[in-house]
Amino acid sequence: MRLIPAIDLKEGRCVRLFQGDFDAETRYAVDPLALAGHYRDLGADWLHVVDLDGARDGIAGNGELIARMAALAGLKLQVGGGLRDARSVQALLAAGVSRVVIGSAAVTHPQEVSQWIRDAGPERLTLAFDVRFDAAGLPRLATHGWRSQSAVSLWEAVATFETAGLTHVLCTDVSRDGALNGPNLDLYEAAVKRFANIHWQASGGIRDIADLTALQSLGLAAAISGKALLEQRLPREELRPFLPNA
Repeated sequence: MRLIPAIDLKEGRCVRLFQGDFDAETRYAVDPLALAGHYRDLGADWLHVVDLDGARDGIAGNGELIARMAALAGLKLQVGGGLRDARSVQALLAAGVSRVVIGSAAVTHPQEVSQWIRDAGPERLTLAFDVRFDAAGLPRLATHGWRSQSAVSLWEAVATFETAGLTHVLCTDVSRDGALNGPNLDLYEAAVKRFANIHWQASGGIRDIADLTALQSLGLAAAISGKALLEQRLPREELRPFLPNA
């Protein structure tokens, strides 16, 4: 399992939101491009970037900065945030992004997104499914920057795209995001058991090396960490097994 550092961009700045709330924003006094280079030097070979302006407004707001980050040698980017049409997907791929992350559109326009997977190839797209649990304990999808709740379950959503060749899924338990209270191991264990052919990426709640080790034991392909890395809660030496170029 590889660790993929996350950088969330808002108006060109590096920020973190608590549980997706735009009113609960923490700004970090670090240049995003320099931070990307730092993660590369730690040994990361992938970087997860979220354009929060795009996620909120549906219009990409950090395109030039993302293109500069994508041009960094030795680092591949997967980028998401407000991608609602094929033109936006192709623009990011043309800008040097290695993999595009599709969130809300996968819920609202599944047939179109299935075609994007076929057109670009399953290695070029990741579907991001953010979940909240209903009263029965079923993970149901949240969309549009987590401001809307869908009746569609995670399991239904993944099954919808299997015939299109879906390979990469990033799954976030919204209640864990930015909270540093540990990942939802039960969720990811169920995901891997139900869809063993999917390369699952876990996001939300990672606080220490023990969390990474636990996710690795479940068979996850990758774990996304933003806040814990930004706040240097993960010792560099202990990260080596999860960073391919360390």
